[in-house]
Parts: sequence; C-alpha cells; structure tokens
Amino acid sequence: MSSVKLGATLFCYGTEYARFEYDFEECVRQAALAGAEGYEIVGTQMLPSYPNVSDEFLGKIEELKVKYGIGPVSYGANNDKGMRCDRNLTDDEMLADAIIDLKTANKLGCKVMRVQYMMSPEAFERLAPYAELFDVRCGIEIHNPETPGSPSMQKYLEVIKKTGSKYLGFVPDFGFLSVRPNKPQWMKALQAGVKEEHLQMAAQLRREGVSQEEAAQKVMEAGASPAIMPALAGMFGFVQFHDEKDLPQLLQELKEILPYSFECHGKFHYLDEACHEASIPYNHILPLLAKEGYNGYLICEYEDELYCGGTEFTKRQMIMERTLLGD
Repeated sequence: MSSVKLGATLFCYGTEYARFEYDFEECVRQAALAGAEGYEIVGTQMLPSYPNVSDEFLGKIEELKVKYGIGPVSYGANNDKGMRCDRNLTDDEMLADAIIDLKTANKLGCKVMRVQYMMSPEAFERLAPYAELFDVRCGIEIHNPETPGSPSMQKYLEVIKKTGSKYLGFVPDFGFLSVRPNKPQWMKALQAGVKEEHLQMAAQLRREGVSQEEAAQKVMEAGASPAIMPALAGMFGFVQFHDEKDLPQLLQELKEILPYSFECHGKFHYLDEACHEASIPYNHILPLLAKEGYNGYLICEYEDELYCGGTEFTKRQMIMERTLLGD
C-alpha cells in the first residue's frame, strides 16, 4: 500500500461556493465524501477575516473535524505583488505579508503553506526563520508553464540547498506534466464553432515550438474561426502542454525535487466516467511517487474551466488516484 496521503483543496468547490450552493461546511463535507484525509484552504477564498483568522472560524474548524473527520493540512497563500496601483510590492512588503500568512497557517493547524513564485528567491530565503518559528513548511508552487528544471525554479532550489532549512521547499503542481491540450478549452472551442482540424493544427504548431503569434497567424490563414483564440492562448499559457517525448525528462525533474517537496498538487481539468484525466499522465506520475517513497499529501486541485462545479470530478480524481496507488 502506498504511503501517499490523499487530500483535496476546497478550491475544487469554488464554483459551488461562489454561487452560494455550498457554504464552507458543505465544501468540507464534500471533500470528506470524496475520500480526502485532509484539505487545503485558500485564505483569500474562504477566510472571512483574511488575512487573519478569527476565533469563531477556528471554532468552526474544530467542530467540522469532529463532524466529518478531516481538518486543514495546508494553507494556500497568495503572494500578490500587485496590491498597489502605482508600483509592485517590495521584497520587504512581500515578506511581511508572508509572515502574516504563516501566523494564520499556524493557527489553522496547517503544517504546509503554498507560496507562489511572485515571492522572489531572496525574500523566500528570508522567510526560513519565520517558517521555523511558526512550524509551517513553506513550498514554492511549481505551476505550469514552469517546470522543476526551469531557470526560475532552479533559483529557488539553490536557496533551499544554501539555507539547508527543512522549512523551505516545493509544492509541485502536476499541471506542468501535461502532454495533451486542455480538454475543457478544446470542448468550448468546438461548441463555439471551431473546427476540429484547426484545433489539431494549433496543437501541432505548439508541439513544434512556434511562437503564439505565428501559430495564431497560421490557423487564421487556414480559415479558423476567431473563437479558436482562447484555446490557442491556453496552449501557450498556464495550461500549455509538452510533447509526449519530453515526458521522461519531466518525470526525472519531478524525481529530483521530490525530496524537497512538502506536498503535491494533483491538478485535474477533466475526467471521463472511467476516471481518466484527459491531459495529465497520472499513470506515469503516481507510480513514480510510490516508487520514490513520497509520503506527503497529494492534494486534488480542480480548475473549473467548464463552470460545472467540482463535486463529481473530485470524486473521480480520488478514485483514479487510489486505483493507481494501489490503495
């Protein structure tokens, strides 16, 4: 049996939450029903007193632990440089915000905090003693289009090794391992009247490494509907994908940073009724986690491009993960 622990971010239920179909308790209940052993809470989304946490909310957390058997295990912090209209925040200001997040994570009982790479490597290095003080491990999120081997992530790895701190590390988001186009964006393009052949053409141009501008020009010259543009932008943006021949190298990059990874984000965009994720090769990823002895949380994270809610897909993701991990 695998030592990987399965959890879910309550962000999975963001659509239901935003539509007032679910309140905080219902999000927790649904995560428990899906099979989560713990959950991530994104502060900006669900803390009424963000960036702080009230005693009233902490009481609710404890009540729900008793009621549903799960509590928060990780805290999703937002490191926003753009809080001012006149300039970006300085490293000192980013660090100060992150310290407030650490206090909140500590009060919630979270042992891991996701840090976004808008925090510079220099500020991240300075975060180490505060993370140790509050006993919360801080992981830089490796999010598509970055990979563990990309230059920006290697700078964070240098900091982690330089400090030797057990409180600085990574939170890899498996979206960076995508090897096929984003299915929801593809589906929406087809519904908008885009021809399959033009989507296939755009995907092939992405695989060939042409620029987004050149790809856009070529598909339009081929007679594609302008409705293809959101899908094409996704192929070159935060849901871009790699050629399948690059997968062994990407898996090797993941393997190399796993010893520094405090949790992993099991990103998913679309799972069919057979519980197969359309673009991310979990049949390669999860056996690697098990083989390498990873024993942290794998946090399911749904991106709801279809605006249909995450309840059913989160259940499917959990089923798929348990099957591949042999649980």
